Amino acid sequence: MLQPLFYLVFAEVFVILLLLFRTPLRKPLLLLLDKAKQGRGPVVASTAGGTLFVILVSILYNIISTQKRSTDGSPLNTTDQLILANHLLVASLLGVSLFLGLMIDRLHYYIKELRLLRKHMEAVRTLDKRNDEGKIKGKLKTEVAELDEEEED
Repeated sequence: MLQPLFYLVFAEVFVILLLLFRTPLRKPLLLLLDKAKQGRGPVVASTAGGTLFVILVSILYNIISTQKRSTDGSPLNTTDQLILANHLLVASLLGVSLFLGLMIDRLHYYIKELRLLRKHMEAVRTLDKRNDEGKIKGKLKTEVAELDEEEED
């Protein structure tokens, strides 16, 4: 159970690094995440996350029950210590994995929103430029008209 969890954590860290920095792989990754969030994707992700959370709670319960045995007066034997260490490692990997999954989701959302805001700001800038050019042309036309009137007088 440990090796797949390590692979999962390293893969999630790799995805986060790809999302944080502008690399050629960022755009295809964003497209892949967009596709994954359509259709049944959110349901599958919620189910998988819920399953991992239930496993995490179960492991935490086992850790607490193992520690309670040691507080009853008898010290933990070496087998219980090894089992406790293994449970702690698995619990920490599951917790980190769930946290990194949440980070990937939020990073994807913020990058998507940032892209939409940049597009909106660019549209507003071009519209503002057009209005400024229109005002300048309007002022020039009125100045030319005033100069023409002065010349006629």
